[in-house]
Amino acid sequence: MSIKLLCSKLRYLLFLVAGILPLYALSVYAEGIKIGVVNTEKILRESTPALDAQQRIDREFIPRDAEIKEMAQQAKELQEKLEKKGAAMNETDRRELERELANLSRNYQRAQRQMREDLTVRQNEEYGVILELTDKAIHFIAEKENYDLILQLQDSVYRSQRIDITDQVIDVLNTEKRDNATLP
Repeated sequence: MSIKLLCSKLRYLLFLVAGILPLYALSVYAEGIKIGVVNTEKILRESTPALDAQQRIDREFIPRDAEIKEMAQQAKELQEKLEKKGAAMNETDRRELERELANLSRNYQRAQRQMREDLTVRQNEEYGVILELTDKAIHFIAEKENYDLILQLQDSVYRSQRIDITDQVIDVLNTEKRDNATLP
């Protein structure tokens, strides 16, 4: 075997060792890292603060929803009246009824749009508070159980139950709500 061939094989072997050794060291180091994953969407669906917030929002918007439904009913009644009696009415009365229906329809659409916008703003306010509490709960768990990294995920293709701490976070949030204690 020539010296050139021997040198190239040694270089190749050194290259392999140099490439594999850091990966081995990284895997040994990674074994000491503690990682957790939290499903924020589940927290917003199932935690006591989220359920309480949804009830508050519902109570706040039920009267407005009832008003909008009443407007829709009035518009339906006017439409039926126009269809049934419109041909027999004089021109002035028919136009007045059409104008009234058009105004009611515009007011209905405006009220519906305004309620949707207000509902979105209100939900964002409540969810902001819940997400703040969630962050505090996550920090509490991370410090208590020595986590190195906790990721908040809404959708993921796969995550091991071993690293999913969502239920722990929900328990902390539910306990905090029940005890009226404040997280650190």
